[in-house]
Amino acid sequence: MHKTRPQAPEFDARHFRNALSQFATGVTIITTRLPDGSFLGLTASSFNSVSMNPPLVLWSLAQKANSLPVFSGNSHYVINVLAAGQTDLAERFARRVDNRFEGVEYQLSRTGLPILNGAAAWFECHNRSRYPEGDHVIFVGEVERCDLQAQPALVFHAGRFVATTE
Repeated sequence: MHKTRPQAPEFDARHFRNALSQFATGVTIITTRLPDGSFLGLTASSFNSVSMNPPLVLWSLAQKANSLPVFSGNSHYVINVLAAGQTDLAERFARRVDNRFEGVEYQLSRTGLPILNGAAAWFECHNRSRYPEGDHVIFVGEVERCDLQAQPALVFHAGRFVATTE
């Protein structure tokens, strides 16, 4: 079998983004710790399961993100899957805010990272591997601990946050 090269896309970036927006995704806030001991968190919808054995998940972060060196260098992070009523948190952690954690209720994980109160689920991950692809880096985390509260989830669809009802 011959290995072929991909053809140039027949669409622009806006059209590609619009097409991708038709795929509803869950909404997460990924948390970790900065070198000074304070917390870092960001909203991400690029989250997926990879493997059951070992338990692996993935998420991706833009190469140009200021937080890339912190997430790349830390041994652990927590992926918080947001519940339907947590749109304000999703928006807060997606914006540039001096202290995204101010007034946010959370508990600390075994490794001392924020688990957001009310999250539908959370995954405490060892930062297993990273793969630069295109303009993003794919992070693969090995899940060491997780928990859930069976409740409706927050999803991102067509460029906006939408609460599920079941």
